Amino acid sequence: MHESLGEPLPAQTEPNPAAPPKSSTAGADKKSPPEPVPVAGVGGEGVPSASPENADSLAPLPDPAPAVATSAETAASPGPRDTEAALKSRTESGEIETPEQNRDSSDSAKDGDAEAMEKPSGVVEEEEEGSPEKPSRKASFGHDISDNVKATIRPCPSLSANLNNYDSVVEDASQRAGGSPVMEEAWERLNKSYIFYKGKPVGTLAAMDPNTDMLNYNQVFVRDFVPSGLACLMKKEMEPEIVKNFLLKTLHLQGWEKRIDNFTLGEGVMPASFKVGFDLQDKKERLVADFGGSAIGRVAPVDSGFWWIILLRSYTKCTHDYSLADLPVVQKGMKLILNLCLSDGFDTFPTLLCADGCSMIDRRMGVYGYPIEIQALFYFALRCAQQLLKPERDGKELIERIDKRIMALSFHFRKYYWMDHTQLNIIYRYKTEEYSDTAVNKFNVIPESIPDWVFDFMPLRGGYFIGNVSPARMDFRWFLVGNCIAILSSLATPAQATAIMELIEDRWEDLIGEMPLKITYPALEGHEWKIVTGCDPKNTRWSYHNGGSWPVLLWLLTAACIKTGRPQTAKRAIELVEKRLAKDGWPEYYDGRSGRYIGKQARKYQTWSISGYLIAKLMIENPANISIISFEEDKKISKPRLTRSTSF
Repeated sequence: MHESLGEPLPAQTEPNPAAPPKSSTAGADKKSPPEPVPVAGVGGEGVPSASPENADSLAPLPDPAPAVATSAETAASPGPRDTEAALKSRTESGEIETPEQNRDSSDSAKDGDAEAMEKPSGVVEEEEEGSPEKPSRKASFGHDISDNVKATIRPCPSLSANLNNYDSVVEDASQRAGGSPVMEEAWERLNKSYIFYKGKPVGTLAAMDPNTDMLNYNQVFVRDFVPSGLACLMKKEMEPEIVKNFLLKTLHLQGWEKRIDNFTLGEGVMPASFKVGFDLQDKKERLVADFGGSAIGRVAPVDSGFWWIILLRSYTKCTHDYSLADLPVVQKGMKLILNLCLSDGFDTFPTLLCADGCSMIDRRMGVYGYPIEIQALFYFALRCAQQLLKPERDGKELIERIDKRIMALSFHFRKYYWMDHTQLNIIYRYKTEEYSDTAVNKFNVIPESIPDWVFDFMPLRGGYFIGNVSPARMDFRWFLVGNCIAILSSLATPAQATAIMELIEDRWEDLIGEMPLKITYPALEGHEWKIVTGCDPKNTRWSYHNGGSWPVLLWLLTAACIKTGRPQTAKRAIELVEKRLAKDGWPEYYDGRSGRYIGKQARKYQTWSISGYLIAKLMIENPANISIISFEEDKKISKPRLTRSTSF
């Protein structure tokens, strides 16, 4: 039985940004092949077939009509306070769950809506209203919302004792940020990045640099949109419509067949990105999705599905629009994502085995195997799914599998990924070739494989989760995303979270430098760079994913600082960003050991650099915002023993 996600957030006082522009600005490029070209010919000649090979028949979307700022549904929906009162009344009367007969009839109707004609990979055209539906073995998802469907979600523990102190001292944000030119510019540029489909905002462009050629920076990336969506949810006058539309459109894309060459991807794979094209022959807008077939290395995005579930939980908790998460198509979408990760195989670890380049680091960087970012996001998504999934039908069995996986994953991660001064000394003294179930060196890690830089980098106080653990291999590099997500999801214990923050403060010059924040540390150089990256000219030392500094990561650091009770650390990083980011044109990343130089291939006016800054400011001004992107520690999970003598 599900219950409320928690109390609504205190009202924000961020100034209301300008309305979305009338046209979506084609931004600068990112990682994929050239854009489609317009279809030649008119009338019935040259009508393209809907296939990846003929995707070029879709021209980039011309200036669309402006979307209505607030849809009829949004206008008619109750506000957070009204919803809270209604939920409280339902809770007191014992009517938390919708009667089964209503739920069953709604499920039946929605299941019928979810069946649609099979479409080729990547190209999507929604059926017109009233058109007959055809059966298909492939899953496709509608995007209509039933007002009769109500969701009930498991309770979420209060965020932290720290937040109780923040609520009483939150200042009027309008007095602080209302006159900030950087904030005003950020909101304006975020609004200009909106992309529209059939008159409704469905996402934000990756970048809007007018001085560079287009590759795929004019697309909506799932992971890139998450900070944009969170900014829309946290602002004073919340804009949930774009988040809701994004969640439904990406879910709609999940349902189509995904084929790369002659191989069909799993049904639950979410797209890495999508764009809106305009068919000059049919005079219709179309969605064109990329599931990895156009990505660097042709790797499917493992993190997209996890980010989608996390954003869905944030939307539900912030807006109290439980009907969205409770839709049968949304429930089915979550189940398809989780079934990909929870299916039986040859794994002996609860972690996920992944290819290189399957997450934010989408190029060859030696993160194959069991990378920290994927494991932390996996855990975060599992905890979100615990609250969002309904136990009806096969949901109860899936929830039980999730509970077991969370227990195993948290133990494995906290025990084998954790590194501090004591643990490093133990690994340094490891014996090898231990063959027994009582072996200390369980993964047969060779002490000589420990890189020299680790001994100088590791402080006496503090610690972090290393990048990868697999047989005979430990990646000792620091990865900020994985460590911050571990703090927010409470995959890290309170003691481990505190130790991570102490490490960041102690190694400020290395991990923060002049422009926050290092995505990974240290950089690969020389022969190691050649072997690990394949001589990648974009990932040279202290650039891009190889030790580059990414302003978007500011929101993750800020959230982790607030959750661990260190807002001053976040403010210090924000001050560094405010000195240069807007003046430099909101670049994607910075180069150099200290992050002093704008990245050599960095696109300017990068949307998630803008939204990452906005979220950081909104959380500092109202720390209660963190509740929509974090969890408290699960008390049911047994904590690993503090002793390290038998950690391997």
